[in-house]
Amino acid sequence: MAKLVGVTLSERVVAGLVVDHKLSGGLRSFPEAHDDEYALVEMPTDGIVETLCTQVVAAAGEQRDLAAVGIGLPGLIRNGVVEEAPNLPQLKGARIADLMEAQLLGEGIKAPVTVLNDADGFAAGVAAAQGKLDSIIRVWTLGVGIGYGRYPFAVGAWEGGHTTVTMDEKERFCGCGGRGHVEGIMGHRAMRLRFLDMEPEEVFEAAKKGDVKCLEFKKLWHKALAAATSNSIHMTGPGKFYVAGFNVRFVDLPMLKDYLSQMVKMSPLQSYSIEVVQDDTETRVIGAAVSAEQAAGR
Repeated sequence: MAKLVGVTLSERVVAGLVVDHKLSGGLRSFPEAHDDEYALVEMPTDGIVETLCTQVVAAAGEQRDLAAVGIGLPGLIRNGVVEEAPNLPQLKGARIADLMEAQLLGEGIKAPVTVLNDADGFAAGVAAAQGKLDSIIRVWTLGVGIGYGRYPFAVGAWEGGHTTVTMDEKERFCGCGGRGHVEGIMGHRAMRLRFLDMEPEEVFEAAKKGDVKCLEFKKLWHKALAAATSNSIHMTGPGKFYVAGFNVRFVDLPMLKDYLSQMVKMSPLQSYSIEVVQDDTETRVIGAAVSAEQAAGR
């Protein structure tokens, strides 16, 4: 039975040993204290690689015959290289896979390392949890930014959070600076920039009470997600979509499905479904491990 280690990196590094697509033992995390959540942002690349290695070794325990190590992190990843990472800009250009393999070798672990976008890792974790490793899974993660995860692996950028859903010149709130992106409408950071005197929670609460401005934004928010999903359906076909992340609490599924039905009219493309799923660290860790196992077998 293959022994794998999965790692996810966002505000903290979390790692776990995965056996038979299930977590074996507990999760290891750094930093442990919530008030140190910006520690990774301030850490240089070498420090992040060392931290990743420490967590992998801790998760592996006495195991040194690992089949693969998977690392999910936010950013545009190709062939083990971080090409863009707005949330961790010090990683841009870093050959994380090569650096990690060398570092782990010094710890007595010789295993292939796969680096992937964290949303792709989450999609793989959802597929594993639901026993759908033979299906196409797409996931929207709604957080500070907007993530788009796809399983199984396919060559491409897959930066779905930067899908253009409007050409309105005023829509410039995306963290990448692009106009009309879904993240510029739906991302938590973008919403705070748009409503400087209100938190996103207050905006959606006010929409429930009939505030015209907030209600119009709620409609725009759902239209943006529907448009991005529609674009994915029209480019890569129908199928199962999941929505997760801490801002999934704002999703009005009937409204979202209504807008989506107005956008997807070709009958062969209407066999899609969309469902809210819980986002948790364990699923992300397992997904990173599963992705690494499959990459090692390609």
